[in-house]
Order: sequence, then C-alpha cells, then structure tokens
Amino acid sequence: MRRHLLHLLAAAGTLLCLLLLLLRPASASSASPSSRDSLSNCNRTFSCGPLVNVSYPFTGGDRPAHCGPPEFRLGCVAGFPELTAGLLTYRVLALDQARRSINLSRTDLYNNTCLQQYANTTLNSTIFTLASDDQGLTLFYECSTLMTLKPENLFDCEINGTVTSNYYLIGAVPTDPILNVSKCHVSVTVPILQSAVIMLTANRSRLGEALMEGFEVNYTNPYEDQCGKCSGIGGECGFDSDQGKPICICGDQICPTSTTGSQGKVSLKIGLFLAGAAIAGLLLGFWIFSYIQKRKRKRAAAAEAQSKSITPPPSSKGLPISSTNFSRTTPSYPTSKSDLDRGSTYFGVQVFNYTELEEATQNFDPSRELGEGGFGTVYYGRLQDGREVAVKRLFENNLKRVEQFMNEVEILTRLRHPNLVTLFGCTSRRSRELLLVYEYIPNGTMADHLFGKSSSTGPIPWRIRLNMAIESADALAYLHKSDVIHRDVKTNNILLDHSFRVKVADFGLSRLFPTDVTHVSTAPQGTPGYVDPEYYQCYQLTDKSDVYSFGVVLCELISSKPAVDTNRHRHDINLASMAVNKIQNHSLHELVDPALGYDTDYSVKRMTTLVAELAFRCLQQERDMRPTMEEVAKALKEIEQEEITLQNAEVVDIRSDDTGLLKNFTPPFSPESVVTDKWVSDSAIPNSF
Repeated sequence: MRRHLLHLLAAAGTLLCLLLLLLRPASASSASPSSRDSLSNCNRTFSCGPLVNVSYPFTGGDRPAHCGPPEFRLGCVAGFPELTAGLLTYRVLALDQARRSINLSRTDLYNNTCLQQYANTTLNSTIFTLASDDQGLTLFYECSTLMTLKPENLFDCEINGTVTSNYYLIGAVPTDPILNVSKCHVSVTVPILQSAVIMLTANRSRLGEALMEGFEVNYTNPYEDQCGKCSGIGGECGFDSDQGKPICICGDQICPTSTTGSQGKVSLKIGLFLAGAAIAGLLLGFWIFSYIQKRKRKRAAAAEAQSKSITPPPSSKGLPISSTNFSRTTPSYPTSKSDLDRGSTYFGVQVFNYTELEEATQNFDPSRELGEGGFGTVYYGRLQDGREVAVKRLFENNLKRVEQFMNEVEILTRLRHPNLVTLFGCTSRRSRELLLVYEYIPNGTMADHLFGKSSSTGPIPWRIRLNMAIESADALAYLHKSDVIHRDVKTNNILLDHSFRVKVADFGLSRLFPTDVTHVSTAPQGTPGYVDPEYYQCYQLTDKSDVYSFGVVLCELISSKPAVDTNRHRHDINLASMAVNKIQNHSLHELVDPALGYDTDYSVKRMTTLVAELAFRCLQQERDMRPTMEEVAKALKEIEQEEITLQNAEVVDIRSDDTGLLKNFTPPFSPESVVTDKWVSDSAIPNSF
C-alpha cells in the first residue's frame, strides 16, 4: 500500500510541473510595446508658477507623459501652468490634490473679454465636474440691436476695425424681448465662481476681473483602482497612450505583475489551484480505498462495539431543539403587501417591492407625471390595496443619491404634523431604483394655483391665502423645533388638498440641525429666488434661511407672481427685490394682486399690509434682523384673528393709498419691529442676479 501511495504522489508531482510550464506568465518584455522603451522618472514632480510638487495623475515638465493619463497633461507657458482640454486651453490658477479640485481660467478670456474664436467652455464630464460654487455666465457677441437704455452689462469689442456691441448675463438666459439677446450673433457660456458673481453684482463693469478669477472643477481619476494596486507592489503609476490603458512601472520597465503580467499571475493561480485539486483528488481516492479495506477487516469489531453502546436514559429523550427559539430574537414587523419584501421595514416605514410600484404607476407612464424637481420625478400611482400615492423616482442611483434617499426617509419618519406630507414607504436602498412613496395630495401646489396651470380657474380669496400661509408657517416652525431645516422652502413644495389645506413636501435638501451649533456650513443649495443672500456670502445655513425663503412665499401669496420671472423688467426679475422696493417706496398697491380687492375691501387692505410688513422683516439681508419661524406663525394667526390691540388700531389711518398704514403700523409680534421710516436701508435689499 505504501508503494501505491508513492506512485500516486509521483504522478501528482509530474502533473503539477506540467501545469506550471504550460501556465507560465508571459515575460514583461512582451507585455506592451511601451515596455521596451525607457519608462523612468515617474518619481519626479511637476512645478510651475503657483503649482509646486504636483504628482500623479498629472504630468508635465520633469514628469514625462507616460507617468499619467493624457487628460491630466500640464504645460508651463511663460511661468504659468496650463491644461488643454479639447479645443481650449485653461490657465491653472490653483490645484488641491487632497480635495481633488482645480481652479481654471480660459486663456482666451484671461484679462480679455473679446474673443477671436467663439467656443463654449466644455470639459470631459467623466473626469471633470463643475463645483457647486460655480455659476453660468453667458457672453453675447455681435448684437445687432439692444434696448435704448444702455444696460450696465454692455461691453464693446473691435473686430476688423469695427466696434460691436456685446452683452453678458449671469445665470439663465431670459426670454425678455427688451434685452433682444436673440438678435446677437453668437453666445458663449463660461462658468464663474460665486465670489465673482457677488463682485459683478456690486460693480457690473468688472467683467474682465470676474473672468480672470476662473471657476472650480472637481476631477476624478478613472484609473485610481489600478494605481492603488500598483502602489501596493511598490511601482509607479503610469499610462500607455498607445493601448489607452494604465500601466505599473518598476524602475524603467513595466512591472511583471501589471497588464499582461497580471493576467499571467491570475493564470498561475488557476494552474496552482488545478494542480492542488488534482493532488487532493488522488489523496482522497487513496484515503477512500484504505478506509474501505480497513472497514472490511474491522466490520465484526465495529458491529460488536455498536451493540454494546449505552442507550440514553428516558429523561434525555424529547423533541429536538426547535428553530422557533431563534425566531423569537427576530423583530416582528407589520405585514407589507409586497411579495418579495413582505414584512420588511426601513426606519419604521414599509419597504415596497420595485415591481409593485412599477405596476402602480403603469410602468412610470409619462402621462402620470405629477412634477419634476432637482432630484427626481414624481408619478401618480394606485397600490394594490387601493391607496392613491405619489411615487418619487430619484434620477440617479449613485452614492450621493443613496445618501439623499436615506436622509429624506429618516427625516420624514421621525416627524408627525398635520401640515407635513406623510411618507408611506420606500424601496430598499439595494433596489433597482430608489423610490419614495408618499400620500397623494390631489390639488396640486400653491404655485399652480397662484400663477401656474390652475390659476386660470380664478384667483384664490385672500382669507384662504392667509390660512395657507399660517399652515405653512406652522409646519416650518414645527420642523425648526425638531432641529430640522427644510432648505428648499418654495410654493412648488407646498401641496394643497381639495380643501386647500397645506402639506409641506420635498425634504430632499433637509438636514438634521445639531443642537450644539448655531449654523451648518455647506455649499449653497436650494432654488434661485428663494435662497438667503447671506447663504451665498458665507455658506452658513440656519433656520433663518428658511425664514427668508418663507418671506418670498408671502410675497407670492400677496402678488400672485412667481419668485423669479425673466419676462419682468430686469430690476423686477427677482420678486424679493421687487417687493422690498415697492414697500420702501410706499407702493404696496402696485405689488398686491388686484383680484384680491385691495382697493375696495378695508379688511383685505389691512391684512395684506400687515402680511407685507411681516414679509419685509423676513427678507432682511442680515439674518439677526429676521423673526423666528415661530414668531412668524404667531403673527400670521394674530392677523387672521384680527387680534390687534386698540393702540395699534388707533394709529391706523386709512387714506386714499396705503402710505399712512405702512408708516404708522407697529407689528404685533415684536417690539423691535421695523416701521416704515426705518425701512430705507441698503442692508434690507437682498442680492439679485
């Protein structure tokens, strides 16, 4: 038997040697044409102007081109670092490799506003993404006609001896025919920093300086994983431009374990596994053979030993341990109608199966769309149990969207208020798509009824508008008491049922607010026209940011005008700025919707005037001058109940216009309220772009 074992081991050894010879990895010299060239110097860094000791993935100067992807190739021209992307060259103003951010300025617009060749700013979106701090600036060239009153945004350029009129605009391009931008020959879009926007807002003639400040992009190296593996074996990360793939460089050659060498390593592992499996099979066969022989010899002894074994006492007999003992440690959840996710919950709400919601929305039929926001589209659906729901389908299923998804679920499930939308459930975060299921609010949004698709049915009476304001303020005050800031308060996020009762929705931008801090520092988010001006300047988010946004909502309720409308006069595009100007100039009657009966109903005139004064305080640029949301809600309720003290009523002097009322009224909720003779203040005027 020992002789048989030796034969088996010899056969296994021979098989292993053959496999090793067959699966030997290819040599490094045959891995790539580049491996035959000198690949040294990737341990050097690139320095030029403000950039010092720049390393992978960037190349340039002393760092040869094979030391990184071609998209990160830098040049140094007259002491300034430059990056070429497509047809454009950008001056690199700053580079932070720790944050993976880079500040760029177009060389053709650096200290220059007149282009010789028109080209929009475009970058490879898979590698470079604009930072949240960037805003779009559009340059309109060779404009044939412009408005008679020369805008501050005009600038001149000379082309072939001819001076042309040109125009620039920050943000979205308007459709206002007064600007006649459609009669400009060409437009070029360039991103700029928010700091440059603030500078241009203060002085419109500083366009050249704003362009020189450039813009910020975040970059992603698509070969980061391969580089990490290369560094793990002591190599230098590089790139083979001929084959368009990353390489790992050891000294002046491609590392044996990189590219095809890595394939050989895998093949070697497979060969070793197969050889080991063969040896194990042979040994197992030998063991089975010897075991059978041993059993034949000891069959009688084994049977005798079995007959003499001790029988367990009766007390030890009984049922086997039940698996139900383990199920008692599993929480019991309410039953879901979902087939696959039956019984599961997430933050205490039902987890729906994707297929169930797909059927409820008729495969997300476009005709069932209820609306679309910055993070997803909402569809009408009907569940199998008959419930009508609104299904929010997030645009992307990436890490950021999962965080957004979990944030909204966590916030909504811990809040209960009659004027907050109710969350029924969601899909699993590992689902094919991230879906949120809300109660269906059938009457659209406040924006729809004030100036949208439902406004044609007739204006909403003032007292209903006031009640809508009260319920919205109550909901926001409740959020603030719960240490939650909404961050996207607007009339499109205030839903209405058939009785015009309010349901505040869309907590996608909300954040839990720590109780031991006064603000949260974050990049500006929200909707243009509603965002706190101080938020743009210092990126500090507080509950007073919601107060500012609610002040814009109050202006919309009074005027039936949207927060931003590019069809209005350029000074009135921003409703907050327009409202402040009307109030300061004692022209409130020009702001109020005529359909409310402001000129004919004394009660409406008084209440709209008080609400306008409250909105004015909410729109103060300095957040410390704004009331709290709780004070706003209390003031609105006092206005509705007409609980104005006799002293305040005596000073109200209704004349042919609203000037006397605005000058003499003292707000009921705060002794520090600003009266009309103190309203004329630069700090009260919000920034508008």
